[in-house]
Amino acid sequence: MKLNLSRELLLGPLQSVVGVVERRQTMPILANVMFSVKEGRLSVTATDLEVELLAHTPVPESSEGEITLPARKLLDIIRSLPDESNVAIEVVDGKAQISSGRSRFALATLPATEFPAVESGNALVSFTISQRDLRHLLEQTHFAMAQQDVRYYLNGLLLEFREDILRGVATDGHRLSLCDVPAAIGAAEMNQVIVPRKGVMELQRLLEDTDAQVKVEVSNNHVRISFDELRFTSKLVDGRFPDYERVIPKGGQNVMQVGRKDLRQSLGRAAILSNEKYRGVRLTLSAGKLSLQAQNPEQESAEEDVEVSYDGDEIEIGFNVGYLLDPLAALDSDEIEMTLIDGNSSCVISSPGETLNAHIVMPMRL
Repeated sequence: MKLNLSRELLLGPLQSVVGVVERRQTMPILANVMFSVKEGRLSVTATDLEVELLAHTPVPESSEGEITLPARKLLDIIRSLPDESNVAIEVVDGKAQISSGRSRFALATLPATEFPAVESGNALVSFTISQRDLRHLLEQTHFAMAQQDVRYYLNGLLLEFREDILRGVATDGHRLSLCDVPAAIGAAEMNQVIVPRKGVMELQRLLEDTDAQVKVEVSNNHVRISFDELRFTSKLVDGRFPDYERVIPKGGQNVMQVGRKDLRQSLGRAAILSNEKYRGVRLTLSAGKLSLQAQNPEQESAEEDVEVSYDGDEIEIGFNVGYLLDPLAALDSDEIEMTLIDGNSSCVISSPGETLNAHIVMPMRL
């Protein structure tokens, strides 16, 4: 295999895929990226057996072949080269000879035949969606995923396919975030899949705030998302997501409106003196005013009053302050609504009048 291309043409694909390469590997081959040159195109592939990323770039000056190279060493070398320099890579006697200007490097390689391939299977669901909409769905839900929960199906994000809506749902058992975005899905052979946490975080990194379309294909075991010059493939979590609609509160009559920025800043200040382990904050809601209180085992305390629009019953309720701050950071409206039933029931946080995006937080005893 032999290729010659600009530093920038090689750096882009490498940076796109290297995030999936774990620093500690059980198999040496997983620390490598695979280079495959065919018909004047270079394919760069990385995988951790759960997520696979494949990026393309044109290489007109090349000879066909396949090899794997140490991912992070190669990236560090290419990054360190001067801007707009040319890079030549040739595999000779099992070593990759890299040259650029007066620089020469020799990297160990492993054969491409050892590199694991992800077989996605036949697509049961296939549709296109804008990067902006898919990114919005992930931004509004990803933080509610569980981390290393024994209920493994919570360590991921539910994607639900409806005829003209793609829904994302995440929960860790204490809070739940839900977001709908428009998508021309049509009739689907399956209606729910769970994407693992790492796949969600990697996909969120790749998506941009643009109207450019991506193609989504879902099979029994994998989800594949194709960009113009990049392909993301992730295994699916083999499990059944809980019936999330049962935990969405119905009929809350106590609705408070407040400036999102004001509430976020007040909660952030109160959180400084909350219990480090439980991070509890007490909310007392009365006509026109929300009082926040936090204290810790050292008998230190914080109090904040926030002006709100509210004329319902007086309610006192406790929450983990982090579970309130996450949706406040994700929502982008100037005002937010908190809908409560009473001091013992979950609250719903959303933008005023919003029905496609909601965050449900369970109360805690203080």
